[in-house]
Amino acid sequence: MENTTKKDPKIILTGDRPTGRLHIGHYVGSLRRRVELQNSGEFDKIFIMIADAQALTDNFDNPEKIRKSILQVALDYLSVGLDPEKANLFIQSMIPELTELTFYYMNLVTVARLQRNPTVKSEIQMRNFEASIPVGFMCYPISQAADITAFKATTVPVGEDQLPMIEQTREIVRKFNTVYDEVLVEPEALIPDNEICKRLPGTDGNAKMSKSLGNCIYLSDDEKTVKQKIMSMFTDPLHIQVSDPGHLEGNAVFTYLDAFCKDEHFAAFLPEYSCLQELKDHYTRGGLGDVKVKRFLNAIMEEMLKPIRAKRADYEKNLDAVVDILKKGTEKAEAEAAKTLDDVRKAMKINYFDTSILIDSYEKN
Repeated sequence: MENTTKKDPKIILTGDRPTGRLHIGHYVGSLRRRVELQNSGEFDKIFIMIADAQALTDNFDNPEKIRKSILQVALDYLSVGLDPEKANLFIQSMIPELTELTFYYMNLVTVARLQRNPTVKSEIQMRNFEASIPVGFMCYPISQAADITAFKATTVPVGEDQLPMIEQTREIVRKFNTVYDEVLVEPEALIPDNEICKRLPGTDGNAKMSKSLGNCIYLSDDEKTVKQKIMSMFTDPLHIQVSDPGHLEGNAVFTYLDAFCKDEHFAAFLPEYSCLQELKDHYTRGGLGDVKVKRFLNAIMEEMLKPIRAKRADYEKNLDAVVDILKKGTEKAEAEAAKTLDDVRKAMKINYFDTSILIDSYEKN
């Protein structure tokens, strides 16, 4: 007899804050994985959000920066292979249901719990908000919970630093389902399985690749710019002469090779070696110059970025079509969020005009 048991849908929700163009840190940390998940056929629905409302929590005085970045991020998404036929690309602020869900969830979280969130604490410190924290910024874990639960996401691909945010969402889901009714889905985090992919350093050796630090290689950088950035990358300050033994720890060039290099790259670009370990061994014992290694990395990066760059250029020729992709994706996303909001209102019994709840609750004095 055929098994007709209906399986719960597998749904992904992920996204980025539109504060500028996306860089290779985003690619190795999340974008590449998103394309793999999109093409795996394992998921019933995929929602990819341009989180402009969240970006405004610490850029409220510069909305133009966010507005200018929306199409940049959309172009980066499309250029790396995210397919609007398989994934809904949408703009967060265009879905009012998310704001209403956030408002209801605020009653399920204490200020003390928000203050204990490790991600919030580190972000506050990074932005020097200690003395004056915008309420919107403090509450963005609640907003994120609304984003995730609105689409009943089962899977949220995130970096390891975002795990406290997912746990906060799980707490909100459990609290809501206990107080009201079992309508929200508790999500699972999906983190990169490659240690290097969890945090790619900047070209200057800084632990974080950051737009504000100016140490990024952007997905949209042209060939000349990429080469300039790679040839000026931080390596090993003690590796002065070619004959000097080199050190791998903290050497950004070798960290990038760990993230992007494959054995077949050697046959194509550096045939005197068969694998990355051979290159590392030669570098650490001395006799291998940084310039040669950087040229090898540049060849690998160019092979990866060339098709991305070309695809972006094609989409740039018709920006109206890109806007249409975002509009259609947002319409689909709003329809899903509206269903969840309807479930939430029913669970809370605040769907006053849908039922006789007002009359049933009326008590004559």
